[in-house]
Amino acid sequence: MEKMPYQPGADLSSPASMTSIVRTDWQRALPHVSSARVVLRELRSDDAASLFALLTTEEVSRFISPPPTSVEGFEKFIAWTHRQRAAGAYACYAVTLRGRDTAIGIFQLRRLDAAFTLAEWGFAIGSPFWGTGVFEESARLVLDFAFGVIGVRRLEARAAVLNGRGNGALRKIGAVQECVLRRSFTRGSVQHDQALYAILDVDRRAADPVSALKPWIH
Repeated sequence: MEKMPYQPGADLSSPASMTSIVRTDWQRALPHVSSARVVLRELRSDDAASLFALLTTEEVSRFISPPPTSVEGFEKFIAWTHRQRAAGAYACYAVTLRGRDTAIGIFQLRRLDAAFTLAEWGFAIGSPFWGTGVFEESARLVLDFAFGVIGVRRLEARAAVLNGRGNGALRKIGAVQECVLRRSFTRGSVQHDQALYAILDVDRRAADPVSALKPWIH
């Protein structure tokens, strides 16, 4: 999700379009999900400093919409994610390592229809953790949550064609490239083509039936 749904100054906590969602447990608070090395939890205001340090570097932010430009900006973003989660429109997980509670990245899920059966996801991980397997473990946990808890049926993602790492990461966890969206993402003064990827619930069950049925949630 290279174009982040949050924009500084926006307060989308109670638009009429969000009233059709029936409240569920995840809307009250995101459940922790975990694997051998990774724990995903809801963002907290004290995550702002680490996220600002890790996600605003040029190598991380070059292919995503501009992140907040200050710790205070990340604090406002985190508060916004809580309002959007309560409205049933969005979920955002902090990525942490088991035994260390510091946020090193985020995964986002945004609904694209009223029932949250069609959704878009995106992610950003601090570059010191690239190539360590943290992304893949985290992504599989988020997929478990999206398909097994929320009830997503189709999950989309976009990646700039020039973002080789992002494209490779999506393919590695089973996303299928469906098309190229020409000049669909602007970063600064540059317009980028994006590849559109999707994962379907039926594909996920066929590829990994055990994981699809048993999300690690507590």
